Amino acid sequence: MSETTFEQEYLAEMVKPLMAFPDDVVVTRTVDERGVLLTLKVNNEDMGKVIGQKGMTAHAIRRLLRQYGMGNGMHLSMRLEEPPGSTFRADKLNKMNLNLE
Repeated sequence: MSETTFEQEYLAEMVKPLMAFPDDVVVTRTVDERGVLLTLKVNNEDMGKVIGQKGMTAHAIRRLLRQYGMGNGMHLSMRLEEPPGSTFRADKLNKMNLNLE
């Protein structure tokens, strides 16, 4: 099992207060040639809270992550993982260019 990084903890602690099921928040980290990608998985019922109205909450979270990454010399972005049975379209939101890439 890999160790949790500061970026993962930062994202988890940022979204947990918004969630009805904070124990279901899982953040995974992958690194590739484009930078660091944090994948956020939340309970199906909390998906709307992390996205926000018109995607504004997700946009604000991505913006904070981007600023943190720039301050530490890395490209940091977030992807929302759609829970099984979700009625939200996380894949569509991930492609809406809300990730500031």
